[in-house]
Amino acid sequence: MNDSATETQADDGDLVLEYDLDAPPAQVWRAISIPEFREQWLPDGALADATPVSTVGGEEIRYRVRDDEPPFLESVVTFRIRPNEGGGSTLRIIHAPPDPRLTSAVPAANDDAPVLMRAA
Repeated sequence: MNDSATETQADDGDLVLEYDLDAPPAQVWRAISIPEFREQWLPDGALADATPVSTVGGEEIRYRVRDDEPPFLESVVTFRIRPNEGGGSTLRIIHAPPDPRLTSAVPAANDDAPVLMRAA
């Protein structure tokens, strides 16, 4: 793998990572789509389901991942491959955060907040 990598935050909150790789697109596709190869760098334990959410043959594959800490939120990671000018490939990884409605914290009933009393 080259040292060429970029990381950006999209306007919609997605984390986007892009890598220029020396390997041809077909080889990168095998590494992300064949479970035995994918397991070496993205274990089934990190996935909500080892079966891809969607696949566009040789170009894009999506997996659901699950946080390993409570509340165990799930999100979608998309891997996109395209050939680059150097004969290798560009791997773009897009991690879409979980639904923001699920991440809002509800205060606990026993949060020890001060009691407010009204004057009579």
